[in-house]
Amino acid sequence: MLALGRRPRRTDPAPSRMAYRLQRWMLTPGIRTGLRIGVPLGLLAIATALYLADPARREALTGWVADIRSSIEQRPEFRVERMEIEGADAELARDIHQVVAVDFPLSSFDLDLATVRDRIMALDPVKQAVLRIRPGGVLEVSVTERRAVVLWRTVDGLALLDGDGVFIRSVSERAAHPDMPLIAGRGAEKEISEALALTAASRPLDGRLRGFVRIGERRWDVILDRDQRILLPAEQPVRALERVIALDQAEDMLARDVLVADMRLSERPTLRMNARAHDRWVNAKEER
Repeated sequence: MLALGRRPRRTDPAPSRMAYRLQRWMLTPGIRTGLRIGVPLGLLAIATALYLADPARREALTGWVADIRSSIEQRPEFRVERMEIEGADAELARDIHQVVAVDFPLSSFDLDLATVRDRIMALDPVKQAVLRIRPGGVLEVSVTERRAVVLWRTVDGLALLDGDGVFIRSVSERAAHPDMPLIAGRGAEKEISEALALTAASRPLDGRLRGFVRIGERRWDVILDRDQRILLPAEQPVRALERVIALDQAEDMLARDVLVADMRLSERPTLRMNARAHDRWVNAKEER
């Protein structure tokens, strides 16, 4: 029986301060994600570690994975049976086969296309190479060859160069490329465009051109048959050569006993006669 004048004491339904903080902490996104994902992953990692702690189990698992991979790699649709080369001549195609050095057939998973391409690009005549595996097990190699435009004579022999002066291959004799301009001299390979311009300007010489020699890495000498030589200036050599050709067409200058046509000084071109013409001139002078 309650005492008169005193109210009954009510129980507080709110959680304690510690319980409230714990509930708030459990509701944070990080903790919820950790409980939902992290705990299962942790348990799975522990179970996996315990399973793989046994060496026999690890070896069995490794063998099983290797067998699956081998069964996939050796499927017929992944086999490369042969290599086909496009855009290369017979000599370059033979060099490509040698540097690739791959024994066909093999799985495409065992074929490192980047390494094979690097080997092909290391060949001097190759400007660009594109590799792809075609359906039917064919490794297609599409090659862009460097186009030879001049013959370069050095102390080591003859070589073919492209328009950028890049070495392509050595050649044994001049007769193998009779229509290709011949250049020589130090620095000649750095001025291919100028040599080609001089070649185009010398077409009226009707096959008398033998080649161009770079002098002092700054100017050209034009070599003709009969040991004739045209000395060109460092500046505007094409114009100077065209001037000599114009004089020849008008006066048959190069058909005479001229040994050297010196055009290095545009305001004072000089002709040097050969020994026979000089002797005739001396004899004529003495007879006078």
